[in-house]
Amino acid sequence: PTIYQHFKDRPNMSGLDSPPNEIVSAAPKQRAPDSALKSFLSGGAGGICAVLVGHPFDLIKVRIQTSGSGNLSVFKMLGDTFKKDGVRGIYRGVSAPLLATAPVFSISFWGYDMGKRFVQACDRNYSGDTASYQFSIPQLCMAGGLSALPSTAVMAPSERLKCLLQIHPTKYNGLFDCAVKVYQEGGVASIFRGTGATLLRDFPGSVAWFGTYELIKKSLMKFQNIDPQSGALSPFAVLCAGGFAGMACWTVAIPADVLKSRYQTAPEGKYSGILDVYKHLMKEEGPGALVKGMRPALIRAFPANAACFFGMELSKEYLHFLD
Repeated sequence: PTIYQHFKDRPNMSGLDSPPNEIVSAAPKQRAPDSALKSFLSGGAGGICAVLVGHPFDLIKVRIQTSGSGNLSVFKMLGDTFKKDGVRGIYRGVSAPLLATAPVFSISFWGYDMGKRFVQACDRNYSGDTASYQFSIPQLCMAGGLSALPSTAVMAPSERLKCLLQIHPTKYNGLFDCAVKVYQEGGVASIFRGTGATLLRDFPGSVAWFGTYELIKKSLMKFQNIDPQSGALSPFAVLCAGGFAGMACWTVAIPADVLKSRYQTAPEGKYSGILDVYKHLMKEEGPGALVKGMRPALIRAFPANAACFFGMELSKEYLHFLD
């Protein structure tokens, strides 16, 4: 069940209104599962929030991962980029993830919902009572991993174009020009280069992302004596759960993300595949190269994913009529 309910005033036992920052339950009854369409649309809203908050740090992450330098300052690079190119500079390449974000996150949250239904159907103890069914954390982690399977089809070409725009800002005149030139160089296969690497990053990353979010959410509800079937957490608690979930995701996913970034931004023919990227990386830069970009990724992860889950949960309330 979702933890987010309507924002509204509610009288308490003393006759005083509840604090304005509390998200309160609309009714003390058990909630039916969210509809697939509601999960799809709310996921897209959350994804847009995540990109708008986190893209400047993603830009620095990709530049660090694809550079040969080691100790680069995240905030110095961000400051230098802003001084040189302004807001447009720190949001360079944002068009690709922003255009793909709605479908990617929509598919991801829809895939998570479908994954939960799949693991639920596989549970021998499932009696058919969906509303009262309690998922275990391992089940939710598996559902999270399954969500990466459909979303990768959209994520991979988006990541390819985004990385190229960030690394070669003068070579391409925008997203469409980048897509056309990449297609001319290698056809559809070139646009989808790095799909396997994207899945290698996103499957374990999604396990950690959804699993950590659900674990923290359940722990906070238990700590505050909130009924997970009918209660609701405060906005601050939702932001914390989402932020730490993002950090867990990137802690797991960053090595594969380094390989993906190198592979997707390399000239045609430089690498034969993701394994070849790994061999070259180990030979030329050593194991430390696999955690390049960890600092900007984690700095970005908390606010971006806090915004993502907050936007997702809030939009679910506005879409309650879809249930």
